[in-house]
Amino acid sequence: MRTGNFISLIFILMLSSCTQLEKAEALINGLPPKEEYKKEQRISDELFNIWESRAETGLKESVEIELPYAESGTFKPRNFGIYSYQTYLMPGEVLETEIFTDTTHTLVFADIYKKEAGQDQFIKIKSGIAKERKLKFEIKEKGLYKILIQPEIEANSPFRIHIQRSPAYMFPVDKGRNGDIGSYWGDIRDGGKREHKGIDIFAEKGTPVIAATEGRIKYAGEKGLGGKQIWLRDRKRKLSLYYAHLDSIIPDLKKVKSGDTIGFVGNTGNAVHTPPHLHFGIYQNNHGAIDPLGFVYQTEELSDKNPALSEMSARLKINARRASLRKKPASNNSRVVRNGELGEILYVQGKSADWFHVRDSLDNPLFIHESQVIHLN
Repeated sequence: MRTGNFISLIFILMLSSCTQLEKAEALINGLPPKEEYKKEQRISDELFNIWESRAETGLKESVEIELPYAESGTFKPRNFGIYSYQTYLMPGEVLETEIFTDTTHTLVFADIYKKEAGQDQFIKIKSGIAKERKLKFEIKEKGLYKILIQPEIEANSPFRIHIQRSPAYMFPVDKGRNGDIGSYWGDIRDGGKREHKGIDIFAEKGTPVIAATEGRIKYAGEKGLGGKQIWLRDRKRKLSLYYAHLDSIIPDLKKVKSGDTIGFVGNTGNAVHTPPHLHFGIYQNNHGAIDPLGFVYQTEELSDKNPALSEMSARLKINARRASLRKKPASNNSRVVRNGELGEILYVQGKSADWFHVRDSLDNPLFIHESQVIHLN
C-alpha cells in the first residue's frame, strides 16, 4: 500500500507543469528575484543582459530628490527605463517606496542601496517584491542611499512612483511638534566639556509624555542628572529609550503600548533652572547613545494616496534660450548640470510636480522645468 502511494505521488509530480517545477526549483535554489523573473518568463540571455545592464547604469547616476517624492510617467515595452534616486537618510527613519500601475500583473523591481563610507561604491541592502511593487526598510545607519526602480521588460502602463519616509516611533510628547525641539544631538554642554546625547522637547509643565513604542519599563524613578526618569526597553530593535527631567511618573509601569502615557513633562534633576522639557535619548547595546531625531521627527506625507494614472508624451523639445538642466527637481539648492540648447530633444522618464525627469541624447538623467519645454507627439 505504501509502495502504491509512493508511485502515485511520483506520477502526480511528473504531471505537474513545467512552470510549477521551475518555481519550486527557484524556491529551493534561492534564485535572485531578477534571475527568477528571467527563468519564469523564458527571457533570452541577450535581452535579459540589456535589461540588467540598465540597473548598472542607474547605480552610476546621481539624480537627487527630497522626500516625500512623487513622479508620474508611462512604462513602455522594451524601453529599458531605469529610475535612480539619491537621498540622505537617518537611523530610525522608515523608507517606503510604492509604484502604482493600471494593471495588477505588471512587475516592478525596487532595490535600495547604501553608499559605503569613504568609497564610491553602493551596496544593495534590500529588494522589494516585484509583484507587490513595494519596498519598505528601516534605516539603521545614516548616509547616502540610492533607490533603484526598474519595470519588467514588457511593462506597458502609466505609473506613479511614491517615495517617502516616516519615523519609526511616535513623538514622545503628547501633541508635540518638530518645532518644540529646542536642543539637538551634539549641542555643547557645560562650556564644551560634553555634548548633548539626545534631544530636548519643550512643553508646558504637566504635559503628558508617551511611550514612543511598545516595550517594557526597565526603570522608573529619580536619580542623578536626569532627575525623575524612565527607561523603556524596545526589544524588537534592542534599544533603550531614556526619558528625563519628568515632573511625575505613572506608578507601577511594566509593559506599555505605543501612545500610553508614562509620565509628565517637568524640569527635575539638573534641569531645575531651565524651562520644563523632556530630554529624550536612545541607547544601543554596546554602542552607547545614538541620535534619536530620525526615530521621532515628524515627516510630510504625500497627499495623493490614490493617484490618477494617465499617458504622457515620450519626447520634449526645449523652447527657451536659457534652459537649465538640473540634478534635482527644484530651483533652490539644485546644481545646474548644463544649459540646454534651443530645439534640443529630451526623452521623458516622468514628471514630478512642475519638473520633467528626462534623459538627453547621451542618456544622462536630468530635470527641467515645464516652462522651458514643449511636448512632441
